[in-house]
Amino acid sequence: MTTTSPRTGASRTDFGDSRPFAGPVDPSRSVLTPLDATEIRLTDGFWAEKQALNADVVLRHCEDWMERIGWTCNFDRAAAGLTDPGTPWEHSGIEFVDSEVYKLLEGMAWELGREHDPALQARYDSLVDRVAAAQEADGYLHTSFGRAWQRPRWSDLEWGHELYSMGHLLQAVVAAERTASSPRLVEVGRRLAEHLWTVFGPEGRVAICGHPEIEVALAELGRAVDEPRWIELARLFVDRRGHGLLGQIEYGSEYFQDDLPVRDADVLRGHAVRALYLAAGALDVAVETRDDELAAAVRRQWEATVAHRTYVTGGMGSHHQDEAFGADDELPPDRAYSETCAGIASTMLSWRLLLAEGDPRYADLIERTLLNVVLASPREDGRAFFYTNTLHQRTLGTEPDEDELNARALSSLRAPWFEVSCCPTNVARTLASVEQYFATRSSDGVQLHQYGSYDVDTVLDDGTPLALSVASGYPLDGRVEVTWRGDVEREVELTLRVPSWADGAPATVVLPDGEVRQARGSTTVVRRRFSAGDVVVLELPTTAEWVRAAPTIDAVRGQVAVQRGPLVLALESVDLPSGSVNDVLVDTTVDPVTTSTGARVELSRSHTPASGWPYGDAAATALSLGSVPLVPYAAWGNRGPSTMRVWLPTDDLET
Repeated sequence: MTTTSPRTGASRTDFGDSRPFAGPVDPSRSVLTPLDATEIRLTDGFWAEKQALNADVVLRHCEDWMERIGWTCNFDRAAAGLTDPGTPWEHSGIEFVDSEVYKLLEGMAWELGREHDPALQARYDSLVDRVAAAQEADGYLHTSFGRAWQRPRWSDLEWGHELYSMGHLLQAVVAAERTASSPRLVEVGRRLAEHLWTVFGPEGRVAICGHPEIEVALAELGRAVDEPRWIELARLFVDRRGHGLLGQIEYGSEYFQDDLPVRDADVLRGHAVRALYLAAGALDVAVETRDDELAAAVRRQWEATVAHRTYVTGGMGSHHQDEAFGADDELPPDRAYSETCAGIASTMLSWRLLLAEGDPRYADLIERTLLNVVLASPREDGRAFFYTNTLHQRTLGTEPDEDELNARALSSLRAPWFEVSCCPTNVARTLASVEQYFATRSSDGVQLHQYGSYDVDTVLDDGTPLALSVASGYPLDGRVEVTWRGDVEREVELTLRVPSWADGAPATVVLPDGEVRQARGSTTVVRRRFSAGDVVVLELPTTAEWVRAAPTIDAVRGQVAVQRGPLVLALESVDLPSGSVNDVLVDTTVDPVTTSTGARVELSRSHTPASGWPYGDAAATALSLGSVPLVPYAAWGNRGPSTMRVWLPTDDLET
């Protein structure tokens, strides 16, 4: 069967999927319908530059590092072992490095679906061939288990990451299927899924993986190839969790989300990435099986987590020891773990909720998390990354060796690669498809959730074509222009999200006839029969403003942050003569001054007479530092070793 792109008119052969050209998430039913790379394309500006950097640098950087340190070669050794099984070989890297190769494959596929590049296709095909050659006759595929000198298959479900790694392979398979990049990888995925059905299906072993991921992958694979068994297997994995199937560990069973059934939990807890991946998979299962109780549980957990366990940047996870959520309102800025992968997983969950319900709150959190967590990870040259994202760096960072592996959470500046490098490859696959978070359609029209410069060319369910271009200097510039490139046959709705940070500010929308409206609430809707050349302008105020935390977040009581539009700002010591941010005070009686790249605030330095004992009633004096610049949090650390803080103490502790 031949299918045709609604955007370009290009054709492809359908391998059996029910919705060709789909993106990473394509539910069979939803309030909003996602667009794909044939229907939306970044054209210019901020996000196009980030995506181009990913295509030109980040993907190749990940590929080169994994080749250099042997992670990719594990597949070559495994393939050779299939013909000579008695010859031991040494596995490179920890047990789940297969998953990094799979995330790279996924990112490559989305990039190929966005813009075909023969050189990238050749590299991709070569890597697919190496992975496929390592698959065993029964469909099993993992380079760390199952050989005579390795641990047996499925012998360490708590820590072995077999199903986790296979989940990332299946997500790469979904990308291959939906971009028509590799029929061979799709066949690998089908064989693997059949194997998993035999081992863990209704007649198989009742077990789960210590690291959720297989759930979200199986559900999407089931959608992509129209195979209900894979969705049923995802459901089994979701419903088996919370019944003590995994062994006890010092962090408690909540670390694995094995303490409570998913539908009984009220908040996300335990290891942050695990919890968020599981919630995303649970919602996929709920949508496909029409399980309203399960969907309500995921929604309830999202709401409680956002209200009490999320940093101002959108980051999640306040414990270094177990990479976990803390208790409610336990959000210390200087101990924020806020793993990059947790930010990506949070975005995955919020996107699924947005599609299912249409509530713009989910798009608000996606915006905050993408701009202030995910984009904080890559260095401006795309060749080094943060694994964790602290909100207060107390000591100067140490520049890492550009040629050596780094410990994941110990790098005080972005490092080129880690012993556990889940974050760089996660960033790569996210940026390769990031535009697919920006807009959706429904029977009534199109909804714009994220802003930048991009084209939308889609067709509504009744066959009505829509063609429009969005242009904006967002996130620093709040002016968003939407220009219609073709006449529309009937009245349709253009829905524009009004971000929550614009509450109370004079956000406006200008209609094609010049009428100016106040943009109130979380969305503004323009309904009309648009003509080619019609322009709708949304004006959002991106002036710098103070942000205060709820008083229950006691770690930052008496402190303020500054936000400029969607961007959280930070103070870096490179902008201070002393080189330290740890003893500054901010004057909140003087409003922040908005600048082209951030803001400026009035600072002073606190000085307390030395007494040898830091407690008492000795009066502190303040030494003025004058007006000092703040930079977007995601940009900090690009000017060399620095201390940094987001939350600034005030000289009035009652604020």
